[in-house]
Amino acid sequence: MNEELQLSRLIAGIYDAALEPGQWPEVLARIVDFVGGACQLAKDPASGDVDVRWQTNGTVDEEMRRRMALVAPHVRRALRVGTSLERRQADAGAFADVLDHLSAGLFLLDAHGRIVHSNTAAEEMLSDGSLVRAIGGRLVAGATPLERTLRDTAMPPADESLHIGREGVVVPLRAGDGERYIARALPLASGAPHGAGAATEAATAVFVRRAAMESPSPPDIIADTYKLTPTELRVLTALVDVGGVPEVAAALGVADTTVKTHLARLFAKTGTRRQAELVKLVAGFAMPLTSKA
Repeated sequence: MNEELQLSRLIAGIYDAALEPGQWPEVLARIVDFVGGACQLAKDPASGDVDVRWQTNGTVDEEMRRRMALVAPHVRRALRVGTSLERRQADAGAFADVLDHLSAGLFLLDAHGRIVHSNTAAEEMLSDGSLVRAIGGRLVAGATPLERTLRDTAMPPADESLHIGREGVVVPLRAGDGERYIARALPLASGAPHGAGAATEAATAVFVRRAAMESPSPPDIIADTYKLTPTELRVLTALVDVGGVPEVAAALGVADTTVKTHLARLFAKTGTRRQAELVKLVAGFAMPLTSKA
């Protein structure tokens, strides 16, 4: 085999190994045959980057140096590509894990409303079938494909693509048992992240959740954030769950003036001025993740 053809095939093998790391031992053996010196991959303990190292027995002649120069840049480039792919896959895996722990059902749709990915909560909704179903790859609510409802709500152009605008749209849904849900559709600027279960054709993210305030995160997180005392936290929780000052005072068995004193401290610590703002602040701590491990 002439050198040009051998080099061409070797370079192809090097980049194949970047995509399939299990091929590196065979490729390294071919490099040794081509160059005439031992080739090893060495990992930098500080940066974690992998580079190519040459080992020779005896004198390195000009021919060996020439062949090393032909191969080495491709090996280094392939190693960088491989490292980048590994990092992206790790990031995508972590991202997909987060999506699967969302309490809301998440459906990623392409431009024509076909489902290209659904998280765990969404799969459970599809399995139940009382709220949404998948028919022909499309997300269906009731008897109507959901993307048609989204198009009608957003009043898009005359084409058949799913077009919801920059702000997205919100569509009320009702399950078979009468429970109310909300479907919120948001556009994806440049497709879903790679590896999250959907390719770049994902154009719209649809979140489906029950139409109710989510349970807040554990009270100690709110207390730690705003340095609340146990009594202040009890008053804050009661204000959200019970109502105004007289109702809270009656529920806690204290005087109205005591509740007002703690309320003034809550305003000062949280930077709010009204009870409605306190309720909104607590709602902002609502956790969108499930309690599943």
